[in-house]
Amino acid sequence: MADISVERAPRRTPLALAALAVAIIALLMLFLSGPGTRFGMWDFRTGFQLMRYAAYAGIAAAVLSLVALALTRGRGRVIAAVALVMAAVAWFMPWNARRGAMQYPPIHDITTDTRNPPVFVAVAPLRQDAPNPVEYLGDSIAAQQQQAYPDIRPMMMAMPVDSAFSLALRTARGMGWELVDQNRREGRIEATATTPWFGFKDDVVIRVSSASGISRVDVRSKSRVGRGDVGANAKRIRAYMDALRAADPNPITDTQ
Repeated sequence: MADISVERAPRRTPLALAALAVAIIALLMLFLSGPGTRFGMWDFRTGFQLMRYAAYAGIAAAVLSLVALALTRGRGRVIAAVALVMAAVAWFMPWNARRGAMQYPPIHDITTDTRNPPVFVAVAPLRQDAPNPVEYLGDSIAAQQQQAYPDIRPMMMAMPVDSAFSLALRTARGMGWELVDQNRREGRIEATATTPWFGFKDDVVIRVSSASGISRVDVRSKSRVGRGDVGANAKRIRAYMDALRAADPNPITDTQ
């Protein structure tokens, strides 16, 4: 009887192969979701759906893998184990991304000055077809920003406005953004940042102004699509301010 069970076990190897196939499909959907969006094969909504379907397929592959592990022997068990690992990756990455997104407020327009935010000028025509309007929506998002990102503040610089503008411009160029416009007379710098995975376009405007004999730098970063930004715009402003602070020979302090 023992010999018969050993003979029958390999016949269940197709179950492990089926689990592996589903896991491969799940990973393909996961890893194509971002680049496909970035290179214009589909819009971001389709990319998000692919991530969701990848998680579902990952769950299905995991179930098949566990059944195959229980029923197969030898090579079938190895295949099932590999499929289970792949399925776990396909499920975990979308789940972790969703879990991370829930930790941030559903806003996509962050600025160091919520009362008088820097205004997009040159970038405005580039956002004509964007779902998110170029205008700042006011108190409703300002309150959420202040609660979630109380550290997003202007930066004061102990130097003339012209010098501060030059330093702000040089720092912006070092951020890897696409520079859209620079207007020294208005103290305005505009740029577009592209996210690495989905290729989302987020626009940045920097305003350098005079403040009682010193210079004040305000930054605003706004996504073109999506209700929330998973904290990306706040992180971008922090990174820019940190770089600007590091380049400032005579830093003062941040202010509210």
